Formats: sequence, C-alpha cells, structure tokens
Amino acid sequence: MSPAQQTSVTATFRTMHESGCFVLPNPWDVGTAIYLEHLGFEALATTSAGFAFSRGKRDGGVPRDEMLAHIREIVEATSLPVNADFESGYADEPEGVAANVRLCIATGVAGLSIEDNTRRTDPPLYEKKVAVDRIRAARSAIDASKTDAVLTGRCEAWLVHDPDPLDTALDRLAAYAEAGADCLYAPGVSKPDEIAQIVKTVAPRPVNVLVSGFNHQRSLSQLAHLGVRRISVGSGLALAAWGAFLRAAQDIQTNGAFNLLANGAASADLNELFREEL
Repeated sequence: MSPAQQTSVTATFRTMHESGCFVLPNPWDVGTAIYLEHLGFEALATTSAGFAFSRGKRDGGVPRDEMLAHIREIVEATSLPVNADFESGYADEPEGVAANVRLCIATGVAGLSIEDNTRRTDPPLYEKKVAVDRIRAARSAIDASKTDAVLTGRCEAWLVHDPDPLDTALDRLAAYAEAGADCLYAPGVSKPDEIAQIVKTVAPRPVNVLVSGFNHQRSLSQLAHLGVRRISVGSGLALAAWGAFLRAAQDIQTNGAFNLLANGAASADLNELFREEL
C-alpha cells in the first residue's frame, strides 16, 4: 500500500468513528478478508487469536514478525481500512512498544490496538503508570509517522479476571484517553449499564465493544443505543468456523457419518468469488 493510499483509508477509518455505530469484523486469513469486503463491510480488523489458531498456536503465541507479516497480508488483500490487533505491542517497555508500533504502521494499517495484558499471572496487567506510558509511546510513534492512524487503548480487566473489572477499566480507559488513545476498548464487558458507564467516562472518545459467544445476544441497535461507536467480534468468526469443523470432524470419527458436510459453503460460490479477485 502506498503512503497516499494509507492516508486515504486512514482518513476514512477515522471518520467512521465520529458518529453512528459500525461493525468491524475480524477475518483471520486472506480469503475471509476478501469475503467480508465482498459482503459490504466498511472496515476490517485482524484477530490475534483467530490467526494463532490457524497456525496451530495459542492466542499470544505468534511472534512479532510473523504477526506483522500476517497483518501486511490482510492489508494487501483488501481496499478497506484495517485495524491491527497488535496485542501488547510485543514489548514491555514503552520504548519497545513505540519501535514495534512503527513497524506495524509500516504494514499499511489504518489503526491498531495496544492492550495492557502482560500475559503473566503476576501481575496480569501492567502497572497503571507503565500501561499509560505504553499508550503514550504508541501515540508518539503514530504522530511521528504522520499517518494519523487510529490508536485503540485496551483494558483487559475482564479477560484477566480482575476482582473489580469495571472500576479498573473506568480508571484505566480514562487515563488511556488522556494519554492519546483515540478509541477505548474493554473486551469482556457485557452488562448494558457497565457499557454505558464506560461510554460516559471516556466521552467524547468512541468506544469499541467486543461481541462474541459470551454476549452474542447483544444487537447492533442495542449497543448503538448505549452510545457504542464500534463493534468487533474478535475471534468470534474464527471460532464459529472452528465449531463447524470440529462438529463435522468429530461426527466422522465417532459415528462414521458425513451428514454435517452438507452444511458447508458451496465451492462453486467460493471459486466465483475468488475468480473476481484475479
């Protein structure tokens, strides 16, 4: 992607956060990215877990350079803005986060997220001051790039089973906004009143909410009514695909039955879709 193209899609992506509510689906490979664009979605986001599972690795188990190559592959597969799930920035110290954010920006992304999850049991979250400094470092790296990429600050309180996730998230997300995050995100929050509190606390900054198996009952209109600007599905689509695969494979192995293969996509439809991409 040329610098001019990156500037254009980034401007589009930033504008999408200014009003309304949109869905940011998460492909995990080139084919799923192409199909989501074909359906009419206006932007995409990578999924660290979805990609990791496709590589036979745990979430968080993909090294930085492999993830950067994947992000670039998704960017190059679509004309849409792409937001990178850049995990914790692949570094502990702010200086390392800044250096890696520069590498991520170079893939052509329109935005990226930085989380405060250490992926360690003690402590599970970076100490607040360090976490804020990491967001500030990411902001500085983006500003220096002149791309105006959208920075999302993520508080992982729910995912690490913090004893008081709402208070932790409210405190940290407000601090991340102050440090330069354009969009705020606390994956795992599901109660409407808690979502509304997050929206109010960081206003006027936009809020992203994750919808996946644990809160799939929430609709776009319900979340929009709460003031949410962006909805992502994380590994939800990848897990849906894995669910269908597991059920069919297990049925073959256990029962010698092939009935579930009848629910698969039509190869003729996929051949036609990908022929259009040539």
